[in-house]
Amino acid sequence: MQIERPLIIQADTEHTAILHEGNSDTGVLVLVGGPQYRVGSHRQFVKLSRALAAQQLPSLRFDFAGMGDSAGRVADFYQRDAEITVAINAFFSAQSQLKRIVLWGLCDAASAAMLYCYRHQDPRISGLVLLNPWVRSNESLAQVKLKHYYLQRLTDKAFWQKLFSGGLNLSSSLRDFGQTWRQSRQKSKPLTQQRGDNINAQNYTGYMLKGWQQFTGNSLLISSGNDLTAQEFLALCRGNPPWQQQLSKAEHQHLDAANHTFSTAQWRQTVEQLTLDFVQRLAGADPGLQQDS
Repeated sequence: MQIERPLIIQADTEHTAILHEGNSDTGVLVLVGGPQYRVGSHRQFVKLSRALAAQQLPSLRFDFAGMGDSAGRVADFYQRDAEITVAINAFFSAQSQLKRIVLWGLCDAASAAMLYCYRHQDPRISGLVLLNPWVRSNESLAQVKLKHYYLQRLTDKAFWQKLFSGGLNLSSSLRDFGQTWRQSRQKSKPLTQQRGDNINAQNYTGYMLKGWQQFTGNSLLISSGNDLTAQEFLALCRGNPPWQQQLSKAEHQHLDAANHTFSTAQWRQTVEQLTLDFVQRLAGADPGLQQDS
């Protein structure tokens, strides 16, 4: 019988988490990206934890401050290290058999996990599961839009029908295209030119890279084909040798048709199975797990 119970974690503010108990010494800390609720596509976090618990792998679903049922104010994703530390400590206290955990995050939660590894060399973390990490900048978004959005529109029959029927504001579209092209030519400031350790919205990707480089455990990257966020991340890796090197060290699974949140049952179950196999390998058990459909 699976046991799920809430944890009230007192820190600077009151956090709420849901513990899914298991007897394995390897657990999964599920970090939620962005202000989410637990229905729709993000029901996957509940289903993922239950799939893990079915194999006796414990997990903790943690609400950051100001999100879900946690009190306080929402912090930027690059300022969540203290909260992640609180969650890790609570997880180990609640499941005394734990020896290691995996950080699991989608979107900016994946980015937060990588930034945590920059600030903390935590031996308790043996794995990262990163889904469509957030590396948004004006430059990267513009480059991806040029390649995946504008080119796709040129092959779209509806676009040409709209153009020739007069339903398209051509001057506005050309102006948007020109602005996107100019942004795509901008160059981000190298991390080596940053002062101190003040991680912010302009420089966080460089620190994400450093965190990934410093991390000595195993990584699983799951990317979506139908998602600009994923395309930005993969483009960053393709165009930057240090990022490419880190990606080559990780296990990379690409779901070509999937959207950002893996919002169909098939995509969700694939993510569950990939996560299960990855965590079981870290735990030293055989993969090939069975799960409920």
